Amino acid sequence: MSKKAIGVFVGSLRKDSFSKKIAQNVIDFMPEDFTAQIIDIGGLELYNQDYDDTSAPPASWTEFRQAVGKLDAFLFVTPEYNRSVPAVLKNALDVGSRPYGKSVWDAKPGAIISVSPGKLSAFGANHHLRQSLVFLNVYTMQQPEAYLGNVTDVLGPDGKLTSENTKSFLKSYADAFVTWINHF
Repeated sequence: MSKKAIGVFVGSLRKDSFSKKIAQNVIDFMPEDFTAQIIDIGGLELYNQDYDDTSAPPASWTEFRQAVGKLDAFLFVTPEYNRSVPAVLKNALDVGSRPYGKSVWDAKPGAIISVSPGKLSAFGANHHLRQSLVFLNVYTMQQPEAYLGNVTDVLGPDGKLTSENTKSFLKSYADAFVTWINHF
């Protein structure tokens, strides 16, 4: 039996991104029969339909679409920018969804973790992302939901979780996501 591949999409490009640190911690909780890796979305050219109407879309789009198309599931870990998802994450969704009828996201399981140094836990970004995923036909796990506020209080300088409660929650979240993926 081959391992199931999970692509992890981080909505922050910042070098010391809290979202990336949380994503790495969740990756570490995945069982051995799953592989999970962060998919780089920072080098994708901005989506422009004119490129899809040519015989040669940007190479980064083609490589991204091929890589994402091979994945079995998606985990999105995102901060909130102005009560929504970061532009880099929305761009990745758009690039992967086109050309029309050839979406690499279609009919695969996904999950969302939103991350914030503030108390609101990036609630707005989480729900805006859910709206896009519904349209893209990503079967997004409904429960448990993951909103991580005050993230600076649960991460050590090495990026590892220092809070046993958060560690336990994210482990149970990863377990629930694996169960969700196995339904498909």
